[in-house]
Amino acid sequence: MIKLIAFDLDNVLIDGEAIDEIAKLAGVETEISEITRKAMEGELDFETALKKRVALLKGTSVEDINKVVQEIPLMEGAEETIAELKNRGYKIATISGSFEIIAQWIKDTLDLDYAFSNCLEEEEGLLTGEVSGPLVKGSKAEILAQIIDMEKISPEECVAVGDGANDISMLKKASLGVAFNAKPVLKQNADIIVEKKDLRELLNVLDEKPVEKSMEENLEENLEEINLDSKKSFNELLDEKRDFEKKLREITLVRDNLNEEAKVYREERDKLNAQIRENLNKALKYRDERDTINKDVQKYKKLRDEVHQEYKKMEWASGRRDIVKIQDEVKRLEKTIETRVLDIRKENELVNKVTDLRKKLQTLQEDEETREEAIELKEKSESYHAKVVELSDSAQETHEKMLEYFRKIDEIRSQADEAHQKFITTRDTANEEHEKVKSALGDIRRLNKGLDRVKAKERNRESEIVRKQNKEEKEKAQDIYQKFLEGKKLSTEELMLLQKHDVV
Repeated sequence: MIKLIAFDLDNVLIDGEAIDEIAKLAGVETEISEITRKAMEGELDFETALKKRVALLKGTSVEDINKVVQEIPLMEGAEETIAELKNRGYKIATISGSFEIIAQWIKDTLDLDYAFSNCLEEEEGLLTGEVSGPLVKGSKAEILAQIIDMEKISPEECVAVGDGANDISMLKKASLGVAFNAKPVLKQNADIIVEKKDLRELLNVLDEKPVEKSMEENLEENLEEINLDSKKSFNELLDEKRDFEKKLREITLVRDNLNEEAKVYREERDKLNAQIRENLNKALKYRDERDTINKDVQKYKKLRDEVHQEYKKMEWASGRRDIVKIQDEVKRLEKTIETRVLDIRKENELVNKVTDLRKKLQTLQEDEETREEAIELKEKSESYHAKVVELSDSAQETHEKMLEYFRKIDEIRSQADEAHQKFITTRDTANEEHEKVKSALGDIRRLNKGLDRVKAKERNRESEIVRKQNKEEKEKAQDIYQKFLEGKKLSTEELMLLQKHDVV
């Protein structure tokens, strides 16, 4: 039986993030929203995210904050839902990593029983950029455990409702975890998912309040039961009740077994999801390492290309360019002489040209000093290239390791999805069996009413017989007394009858 419901605050009881609204005052809305997103999706641990965001709020006026937070709208259906849940007898708490300045206001507005949150430190009416409270380092599960102890109840009597990664511990602590308009990371850890942004949807999730029936409907139902049960004897009704009790035991056993089976699938899913997170952290580590190496690759590529350009300039500046051009021209002419059919005049002309070029080549000298500098630059360019190749190979190796972990994640996710689907299917089947349990209990209650009516009829019948018998005896006693007055002698039995009905 549920006795306590614990709600997150931001985006659950209120339609928005309190810190985002405060951020608008400080002009740091974009920075804070991005940190909030990472925290809610599990990319950043909550303590780090909280301290980073609060630090950005330093210097903000507390008076302005008070005005802003009271303008944040309640979640659709919040007032009606909380009122109805309290009317059903549930204790209501909000456990939030948000701030007392908004949590206390919501507690008073909705008449909550408990409100746990953090506190923005202030000095002379301005925020200091520091934050304190039970949920800076502590978990929501720990706070829920404290409330459970205070209420002297068990986790099985609790429901938790949240929307982000920092609500996971609270949902796992409670017997029923509800993801309300939640991030994917929380949905994976929830028992029930509510997509619609209307808290009244929770009333359909929890035990529904019996529908009030009109007097005519109640009378008609009672008459049907009376007509049904009046045709059966006490023993017949008792046998029927025993049959339903046997059926109830069987259905309850099936339901409980299904719930245990669902619990196993849930634990398996959670274990696999933990493995996914572990492998994802390793994959991201290799991704970051690869990206760092690729930055070095780009650095050495740039150095290589710059030195290579210098080498080219230096090589031509040494005079080598002219030498190479003449050497290339000599090779071309010699190949023409060897491979083509030429007349004597043309061939002699080419031969003379080759001879002149060779003579010119002998007069050209390369600047050795410049040539040596060019060779040094070439060697330096080649060393940078070797570094590029080495780092590229290392980046590729790291990339393959990253892909290996992503492949593992895909395999595990497939198993986790399968376990989650089995959990959902088994839980839904258990819920169907629970409906049968409720139906059987209803039949047993109906039969108990029938048995009570039969007993009442039998008691009325017995009372009528006794009354009739007493009336007859009393009339007989009156006759005996008249005869006694007339002098008739009475028997012991007649005297006892007179005494019984106080006729004498």
